[in-house]
Amino acid sequence: MAYSQMHNPFSPLAKRTKEERKQSRAERKEFRQERRAERKNSKEIRKTTVGKNRNFRKADEGAGMTPKGVKAYKAANPGSKLKTAVTGDVKPGSKDAGRRKSFCARSKGWKGERGLAARRRWKC
Repeated sequence: MAYSQMHNPFSPLAKRTKEERKQSRAERKEFRQERRAERKNSKEIRKTTVGKNRNFRKADEGAGMTPKGVKAYKAANPGSKLKTAVTGDVKPGSKDAGRRKSFCARSKGWKGERGLAARRRWKC
């Protein structure tokens, strides 16, 4: 007897019946519906950059989260210490100056459009 491949679509062993195809289609559809329901019920904040409900700035606006986005994140993650960017003039040695220095050091290697925009916004 010759060798026959299981995953060859032309092999008689690999042929699926109409019922098997229908069942796998139904399983995939059910899986997609469950995923949609999970996403709908999850408290993840949407990564929108346009419209009135946006949580992030566009790259040409300096990227990063909006104050509303930070508030939504904190609501979804109680105990979070997330803050908005330090964009104004700060007194040397203040907490904000330390945050800025830390962010600038941490983001030094960022090469993407949004990362560079965020660094400009933070005045790095």
